[in-house]
Amino acid sequence: MGVIRIHSPHGIHMADILIGTCGYSYHEWVGPVYPAGTKPGAYLACYAGLFPTVELDFSFYAMPKAENLAKMLLDGGPRVTFSIKAFQGLTHKIDPVRWPDVAKQYLEAIAPLREPLPGFPAGRLEAVLFQFPYQFGYEGENRRYLDKLLKCFEGVPAAVEFRKADWYTGRVIEGMKDRGVPLVALDMPELRGLPPLMDVVTADTAYIRLHGRNKETWWGSDGAARYDYLYGDRELEAWADRIKGIGEQARRILVYFNNHPKGKAAKNALSLEKILKKAGLWHGGEGKDVKHGVLPGMFPAAPPGVPANKPEA
Repeated sequence: MGVIRIHSPHGIHMADILIGTCGYSYHEWVGPVYPAGTKPGAYLACYAGLFPTVELDFSFYAMPKAENLAKMLLDGGPRVTFSIKAFQGLTHKIDPVRWPDVAKQYLEAIAPLREPLPGFPAGRLEAVLFQFPYQFGYEGENRRYLDKLLKCFEGVPAAVEFRKADWYTGRVIEGMKDRGVPLVALDMPELRGLPPLMDVVTADTAYIRLHGRNKETWWGSDGAARYDYLYGDRELEAWADRIKGIGEQARRILVYFNNHPKGKAAKNALSLEKILKKAGLWHGGEGKDVKHGVLPGMFPAAPPGVPANKPEA
C-alpha cells in the first residue's frame, strides 16, 4: 500500500491519504497479518511492506527513548512515516507542577523522528497525538492546560483527540483552526457522552482514528474487548465518501485503525484502500507490492496461545 491521492474531476491534486494502524507490534498478528514464524524484531519491516504510516502507541505507557525511535527509522525502511501517541503524563496522569519537564523529556525523545531525511525534509513525524480520556472534560482548568501544552509543542505537528462530547464546540473548533492543529475525527460507538460524528477540518492535515463500534463492551471492559470489531464493507464505503469530502479541505489525511485484536485493523485498512481505489481515486507514489499479509477472502484466526499486545488506553 502506498499513498493514495484524491484528485478533483479536473485532475487537480487535492489531498494525499495515508492509511495505517494504531500499533504494529502484536504477537497475535503473526499468521493473520505477518508471515508465520515472523520474529518481533521483524514486525516493523513486515508492516512497512503493507502500510505507508503507523501510529506508535507504546509511547503512552512509557516515555520513549530517542535511540529506540532512531532504530525504528532503520527497521521500517526509508518510506514509512510515524505518528506517535503522547506519554500518559501529558494526557491522563498530569502533574500540574512537573508536566513541563515531562514535555521537555518527551520532545527530546522524539527528536529522531523530526530529523530531515532524504525525501522527508521535515522528518518522518506525521503528528504527536494527544488523546485525552473521557474524564478530561471541558472545564476551565483543562482548557488552560491544553492551551499551555500546545504552546509547549509549537512547531511540532500535533493532533488532539477528545473522548468527551462537551469539547466539540464552535469555540474549540475555531481555536484548533487558529493553531493549525487537527481535531481528530473519530469512529466509535454512538453512546451518550462520547464525541459526535464530525468531519471538521481544522488544519492542512486531517487525522482520523477508527476504534470500532462495540457498544456493549465500550464501558467497563478491557481494551481487547472494546476494540475487537471488524468493519463491514458498507461501513468502510461510507467512510470513503467522508474521506473524499475531507480531502476537499485538507491536503493530507492520516487514517489509523485501532481495532487491533486478531489483526482486524490491518484487514480493514487494506479493505479501505481497495474501496478508495474503486471509488476512482488515483493510487500514486511508488507503491508497495504486498507479498504477504491479509489477502482477500483469507483471514485465519490468531495462533492459539499467542498473547495480544497491551491494549491502548
